[in-house]
This record gives sequence, structure tokens and C-alpha cells, in this order.
Amino acid sequence: MPSPLISTQQLADLASDPELIIVDTRHDLMNHALGREAYAAAHIPGAIFMSMDDDLAAPKNGRNGRHPLPSADTFAATLGAKGINNDSTVVVYDQGNSMFVGRLWWMLKWLGRDKVFALDGGFAQWQKEGRTVESTVNTKPAASFIARENAAMRLTIDETAATLGKPNHRIIDARAPERYRGEVEPVDPVAGHIPGAFNRPFPTNLRDGVFKPADELRNEFEVLLAGRNPEDIIHQCGSGVSAISNLIAMEHAGLSGSKLYAGSWSEWCQHPERPVAKG
Repeated sequence: MPSPLISTQQLADLASDPELIIVDTRHDLMNHALGREAYAAAHIPGAIFMSMDDDLAAPKNGRNGRHPLPSADTFAATLGAKGINNDSTVVVYDQGNSMFVGRLWWMLKWLGRDKVFALDGGFAQWQKEGRTVESTVNTKPAASFIARENAAMRLTIDETAATLGKPNHRIIDARAPERYRGEVEPVDPVAGHIPGAFNRPFPTNLRDGVFKPADELRNEFEVLLAGRNPEDIIHQCGSGVSAISNLIAMEHAGLSGSKLYAGSWSEWCQHPERPVAKG
């Protein structure tokens, strides 16, 4: 099974591939304009920009979380408008902490595109190695993207709730420990976590800015799986974005098939009937 990750050197070697589309998805939860500003200042040559709020999420309605998943057809139209088609090789990067790179990677997988990779180390690694950057705002000619949705990759709030108390399932929460424990909540209206969820903060997957070796990640996740199948693991975080770092780490480790609760804590806590745990 190929890794979901691509190194900076591998990306540089792909530069002449006519089907290659590089996408900058840098973002900041506290300053939503920062990603676009960072892209305008400097980015990997040829990269286009996709906004977490404008391109990779649907409108919020007060019940569906901070980064609601758009419908398959709506997102397919967005991809086409950005010049991404069903033959494109897509490389996604963020600032380098793996917090945002997974969103577009996962959404393309969700709609049936397999040739998509997350840049290991992101823009920080690219800069660290002294590679060329540019400030040109790039666009691609509009294309057609046909969605082939894999609905089994995601769980709804009801499907996630139905797994509570079932020993064959395990929910993994990617947020910082103090947010998981409910001691602080800087973004969402309620503090705490989904009852029974285990905490694995997404930065745990990295060392020196890049993902740990596959064998090391496999050993770490097998402790969390505790004999369960990867397909029985459900990933969540605050809004279904940083959790995908854990999903990518599992895929890189050869533990394929885990699921994403896309609404995550920001959706869960907007429903008062859903149970909340702390500590």
C-alpha cells in the first residue's frame, strides 16, 4: 500500500508532471485570513491556494460544527473550478505541523481520487531545505471533477453516537490534552470530550517536523487499537480537520481503513442531548 505522504524531494522530482497540482491549504484558527496572506507572501512554485473556510467547508448553521463537510457534488464543483480533474496528481501542504494538510487529502480520497499526497513537513520543510519559493498567485483552467463518493470513510453524529459503549469501536480525539480533558476551550462553546474517547494529540505523529517512521507509528497505534481492526477506529478533533493527521499516520503505518467523524467536537457539543465527559 503506497504511503499517503510525499517528501519534498519527491515533489521536486514531479515538477514537470503535467497532471501535477500543488495545493497550499495553510490556515489559522484564530486568524482566518492568515493562510491566504501567507500564500500571497511566498509559496511552493506553481501552487494554488484553497481556503479552509471558503473552499473546504460548507456554511455553518449552528448545529453542524465549525467546518461542515460540503456535499459531494458541491465539492466536486469546487475542485473543477480550481482546475482539479479525475486524472490530477494532487499534492497538498500546510505550514508544516500536519494540522490542516489532511483536510483536502481526505476529501479527495472521499470523492474517489487516489493520487493525492500530503507533503511531509509541509512548507516549513520546503523552506528549511532552501528550496525555491514564489509569490505569484496561480490559477488553473477550469476542469471537470466527477465525484465517486466513498460514504464508508465518514461517520455522522448519529453513527458516531451509536458506537458509544461498543467495545469493538474506539474513538481517538486528536486535540490538545487540556482541551480533551475539558480544562480549557478556546474555540468551541462547550469544554470536554466524547465519552470513551482516547486522546492522541496530532503533533504526536511528528518528529523534527516530519512524520515518524512507519514502523514506529504502527507500534504506537497498535497500542491504541488493542487488538481492534483499523476499520473500527473513529478519528475526531475539534472540527474534523486535525484528526486527519492521525488517520494519515495510521495509513502511513499500514493500518488502513479508519474512519472520520467529520463534525467532531464542534458539532457534538452543539447538540445538548449528546453526553459530555471531562477529565
